[in-house]
Amino acid sequence: MTHPIIFFHIPGIPDYVTLTVFVIIFLTLLARMMLKNISLVPGGIQNVFEITVSGLDGMVTEIMGEKGKPYFPLIATLAFFIFVSNMLGLIPGFMPPTANLNTTAACAVIVFLLTHIIGLKEHGLGYIKHFTGPVWWLSPLMLPIEIVGHLARPLSLSLRLFGNMTGHELVVLVLMFLVPVFVPVVMSIMGLLVAFIQAFVFALLAMIYLSGSLEEAH
Repeated sequence: MTHPIIFFHIPGIPDYVTLTVFVIIFLTLLARMMLKNISLVPGGIQNVFEITVSGLDGMVTEIMGEKGKPYFPLIATLAFFIFVSNMLGLIPGFMPPTANLNTTAACAVIVFLLTHIIGLKEHGLGYIKHFTGPVWWLSPLMLPIEIVGHLARPLSLSLRLFGNMTGHELVVLVLMFLVPVFVPVVMSIMGLLVAFIQAFVFALLAMIYLSGSLEEAH
């Protein structure tokens, strides 16, 4: 079996685990560097980060309301982690950890569990009203439908991200084999766009799910 990580394969450890740890270390060091060199007059990479963080903060406030502000660090962490993981696929010798279902499922399960933890924290046992429908006599019908719908969320989140990133990598490999001269530049631009869109969609859906748990049942 050939390993997608040409230079960094560690025997006995799955490649997606190695890559995930690599992304975590990279983001941690980048955050520490940004904090150490932060300036009142931002320039260069600080500008990029400030614009990105401000945009995410605005989205969280708009979608989740003021109650959603405490969960901004979670949304931002997921967005940055997924974006950088996706971007690894543009580096020769690397595969994005998000092209492995274990990684995407882990992110999706975190969102799924926190959705219901936050719902219980916010509404107590009244959170069950989110699953029973607007009137009591519809409860026997609505409860199984809502349970299936909520269980489908982590499946949808994980498979969407995994499928898109895996599909993109396979398309790149096939095209580079067929047209090796022109593909690298074009696919790098497309890969950047795919990496951003997939991170954005995952973060947006996470915000929508968390927002639903914060709202009162209707």
